[in-house]
Amino acid sequence: MIFLAGRGRYTQRTLLRDVHDRLANQAGCEDVRYRPSRRRPRYVIADIDSTTFLSDSYDAATARLEIRFWYPAGVDHEYYRINWVEPDRNLMLGFHQDTDHPDLGPCHIQLNHEDTPVDRYEAAFLDVHPLAVLDNRLQQFPAAVEAIRWENGAPSLPTWPV
Repeated sequence: MIFLAGRGRYTQRTLLRDVHDRLANQAGCEDVRYRPSRRRPRYVIADIDSTTFLSDSYDAATARLEIRFWYPAGVDHEYYRINWVEPDRNLMLGFHQDTDHPDLGPCHIQLNHEDTPVDRYEAAFLDVHPLAVLDNRLQQFPAAVEAIRWENGAPSLPTWPV
């Protein structure tokens, strides 16, 4: 069992349950579920009605959110990946707080297309409760998704930060 120190003795399972419950009440989130299973959750995934979630019309037929929080040993804050995924266009836009790109600081936004990183930019580090982080990032997705530009079938994120 992993305890998230300084976060009210949250366990990873408890945190993911609260993420699940938060998404189940979020406008535009449908079929909220755990992966790989409810008994061994590592991610929370939700199918997205993009027009409702973004409060605007959007041309992706399908989209989903994939959310993972974890707390590595020796670190005083949680790591996360909160991704907007469009399977039909093989597109992923995500906020990542981890050690993958130290040149960008502890947190970055990343755009992938066809499983290849296209753009990465530093994003604000949020040292607050994980559910506050989730709420903040969910509020940023409409502007971030709107900032994606397509040219000759290739996306970019030229105007970040928004």
